[in-house]
Amino acid sequence: MGHRQPGQKIDIRRISRQYGTSVTPVREALQMLNQEGLVTIKPHSGYLVTCLTLKQLRDLLNLREILEVAAVERAVGQITEEQLVALETVSTGYTGDDDESYARYTAENRMFHCRIAEATGNQALAAMLGRLHDKLAPFIVMCRAGPEMQQLHARIVNALRARDEDAARQAMLAEITGAHKIILDRVIQEQGDFWRLGKRK
Repeated sequence: MGHRQPGQKIDIRRISRQYGTSVTPVREALQMLNQEGLVTIKPHSGYLVTCLTLKQLRDLLNLREILEVAAVERAVGQITEEQLVALETVSTGYTGDDDESYARYTAENRMFHCRIAEATGNQALAAMLGRLHDKLAPFIVMCRAGPEMQQLHARIVNALRARDEDAARQAMLAEITGAHKIILDRVIQEQGDFWRLGKRK
């Protein structure tokens, strides 16, 4: 997760060997990723990691903020104690700074935020937020926020348990805006050669 650069060609046979499967399920998985906009299929070139402009990335991050804030505001009055306990047990703890651990942190972060959306009772919102997290996963993993993630999530859970909508909103924004700044800074500073920097509108 997060190891492939935009525009990088995907070697189907290498992936099939890595996971001990035939090329058919790999192609099927890539077709699904193409439908989600994560993979681009080009004639005579094969499968490529989708390239985004910087503006497209900003748009996705802004959309995430809109959806996450809407979700946590609506969850305040509806989330149950059982759902709160489930949020508290999403993380299995900080285990280090290796890539495998950060892939797990990113997956747990997705689960945490999707469960908040599910607590609103709006399944369309939860599904949309899940797809957005999938699309942003290679960027969210850049934050390297393993140690801080549990503290940020605990702040959100405490606000939800207190039924404090303003505190829940501020806690969510604190996590999101910090992560988005790190993502944009790293993309521009470290991976600029791989990005087509679209103009802001």
